[in-house]
Amino acid sequence: MFDNNCQVCASRVLIFPSQITSLANTDHGIVITFTCWCGTEQTQVMGKAARADRNHSVAA
Repeated sequence: MFDNNCQVCASRVLIFPSQITSLANTDHGIVITFTCWCGTEQTQVMGKAARADRNHSVAA
C-alpha cells in the first residue's frame, strides 16, 4: 500500500495492491501502474534508483 496525490480527483488517496495493474523494474526505479479510486490509470516511480535520481536532480 502507498499513497498517491491524484492530479485528476485532486485528493491524496491510499492505493492498495488490488489496484496495481503492472510493475516494471527499470534503470530509473520500479514503475508502478495502478488505477486510482476515481478510475484514472496512473504511474509512479519508486525504489532506490528513483530516490537517487531525485537526489541527483536536486543537487545538479
